[in-house]
Amino acid sequence: MTANLGNPDRLFRAILGLALIFLPLLNIPAIWSSATLAYGSMAVGIVLVITALFRFCPLYRIVGISTCKL
Repeated sequence: MTANLGNPDRLFRAILGLALIFLPLLNIPAIWSSATLAYGSMAVGIVLVITALFRFCPLYRIVGISTCKL
């Protein structure tokens, strides 16, 4: 499993992932009043944070993209 995420991509994923995890808990905005949308948002947020931590995105591997400088 080689790294395929660069630092700007990791930072963006981490910030967006944390926002998708915590905003439904605060119910800001009220779009997350639906439990399905809230749990779906949190699941996507968790995936984004995990990919940022491990510097590896399986979808990038399939498509052949790498934002990591060699």
